[in-house]
Amino acid sequence: MAATNQLQAAGIVCLRQRADLEVLLVHRPRYDDWSLPKGKLEAGESLPACAARETREETGVTARLGPPLDPISYEVAAGEKEVQYWLGSVVSVAAHRPNDEVDKIRWLPIDKALARVSYPEDPGLIKQAAALPETTPLIIVRHGKAVSRSQWAPKADPTRPVNERGHRQAAALVGLFAAYGAARLTSSTSTRCIQTLEPYAKGAKLSIESWAALSEEAAADRPGQAARLVLDIAERTAAGTPTVVCGHRPVLPIMLDALGVHDPTLTTASAVVIHLDANGRPVAVEHHRSVV
Repeated sequence: MAATNQLQAAGIVCLRQRADLEVLLVHRPRYDDWSLPKGKLEAGESLPACAARETREETGVTARLGPPLDPISYEVAAGEKEVQYWLGSVVSVAAHRPNDEVDKIRWLPIDKALARVSYPEDPGLIKQAAALPETTPLIIVRHGKAVSRSQWAPKADPTRPVNERGHRQAAALVGLFAAYGAARLTSSTSTRCIQTLEPYAKGAKLSIESWAALSEEAAADRPGQAARLVLDIAERTAAGTPTVVCGHRPVLPIMLDALGVHDPTLTTASAVVIHLDANGRPVAVEHHRSVV
């Protein structure tokens, strides 16, 4: 039996609070249907970045991703299509420009949206999103691929930079960080970690806070200090500021264990996204591998 092609797509169940809790729907003239905004994954793009981009392109709404929702899959002419959705909250709204793909958008109260959507999977996604608590994302990322230690010796290891691939990985992380609305950047003081955050920092006009306690050298001697620091960062994140922390492979288990999160053994430029409730408790955890 021939293998089935799997197509990947992503979208957002975008909610806003007015007199009622409302959900954003799109109308596609080609199918004459009402559905949730979504679209196909582009080459070199992460699924969270795809979800945010497609929602913005289809509706004019820039949304910040919250916890992931259950993926759905169905057969299309080209194979099996899997769509990953996230809960989303509104960051900004631009005027929607009707086009051949999406000619109308509507914000509808939940009960009316459940009656309006055209596909059987959508009501379950909307109900799941509406039941989730408000959260703030904390993104723990491993630095991009660095120049090898043997190539850099005998220079000081903390000054070891990312290599060409590492620079590409850092550029690819911009869309991921933006999808979660990252507004605070923290890092080990090591050059390779700071360089991993620099492309996003430049575009978002953010400074990078660097902490010696998160470096390989300091954490090896004082792991408790690194653990306490990441707990403090998480507490500030839970107060409502989406935050990125860039660290090293040997230090990541310390950081994640302090947060009560499983260590997935991150490869370079891969990330764990922890969605924290107002009390700093993880509501959901995601793992995103580098796309470069």
